[in-house]
Amino acid sequence: MSVEITENGEVHIYGRERLGERPRIGILTSGGDCPGLNAVIRATTKTAFWLGYDVVGFRDGFEGLVDPIRYQVLSPRNTAGILVQGGTILGSTNKGRFAARVGESGRAELDPRLIGRVAETVQRMKLEGLIVVGGDGSLSTALQFHEAGIPVVGVPKTIDNDLKATAFTFGFNSAVLCCADALDRLHTTAASHQRVMVLEVMGRHTGWIALHGGIAGGADVILIPEIEWTYDNIIAKIAERRALEKYFTLVVVAEGAHLPSGGLVVEEQAGMQNKQVRLGGIGQVIAERLEGMIEQDVRFVVLGHLQRGGGPTTFDRVLASEYGAHAVRLITERKFGQMVCSDPPDIRDVSIAEAVDQIRTVDPSGSAVQTARAMGICFGDTPGYENPFKQPPSH
Repeated sequence: MSVEITENGEVHIYGRERLGERPRIGILTSGGDCPGLNAVIRATTKTAFWLGYDVVGFRDGFEGLVDPIRYQVLSPRNTAGILVQGGTILGSTNKGRFAARVGESGRAELDPRLIGRVAETVQRMKLEGLIVVGGDGSLSTALQFHEAGIPVVGVPKTIDNDLKATAFTFGFNSAVLCCADALDRLHTTAASHQRVMVLEVMGRHTGWIALHGGIAGGADVILIPEIEWTYDNIIAKIAERRALEKYFTLVVVAEGAHLPSGGLVVEEQAGMQNKQVRLGGIGQVIAERLEGMIEQDVRFVVLGHLQRGGGPTTFDRVLASEYGAHAVRLITERKFGQMVCSDPPDIRDVSIAEAVDQIRTVDPSGSAVQTARAMGICFGDTPGYENPFKQPPSH
């Protein structure tokens, strides 16, 4: 691989590949990394190759589009083997000049001059379309590109699974597996020492990872932003388990779960303009509070970026590949301003504007929550077991 820096500061990364006269598609990965990004890149490249397109991968998210332009030419050769790799070979960032947030924090408008320079790059490089792989913030930036006339399509990416317009985002299943694996490991040490273990997981302002990971990993208590909870109800669950001669308890808490007082636990950050608050620390808060209320050891673990690392699950490999292939389809059909989405068993598309309109939250009455309650999992909102399906038969 070689690097060429042109007189105007553009950075071109080459292997054997060079841009030819074939039509071109651009792709970039933006926002937080997650398992499956490379699978999207690979599927996009392979699909485009067989349809007669060259593919240009812009480096470090949107930053590679301007001042200076930084890209590499992608081919089936140099994307071989990346299906199972975590992260992104193109690099990513959730900071910089293109930060545009939605959801809980609202939309930040980009400088029109910056968008104009992106349009110049797209025109100069003769791109038929630009594929943006990202979450709500990145797709909000892509929406502003579309509104300015830039031919863009979106691919949803977030481990939080919180985009309302799609049933699943790739990366979520991999994050759930990480959570379940952690609970499997905590189960043995908690049982050995008769401890309460509190596991804090990601998810931003939704509880999807905590809910699915908690069910898959055998949690006893799941705390999520969508359901109010109290310490007394958690303690009642711990007592209920002790009465059944189960002397340990596994608690999973989503980083965005509200405290009983209604507040969020956030990390202090300088320069918060155009940034979402950084959640984190609720696991420690809960563990310290519980240890002062019960005569039992309480420990906490924060999974953090372990949930973002490593290779994708087979589910995420397939979903990411479908997204990459269908993103190319959208460009060939000239359906710009659209985002591919999962509508099982099909892959469809919706407008990016609809996709970033609002976050997708857990339904407290949904099947997953009902399943958890039926099995005796506590959500901290009741002091004891409540069957969501029917009353037990009378004797």
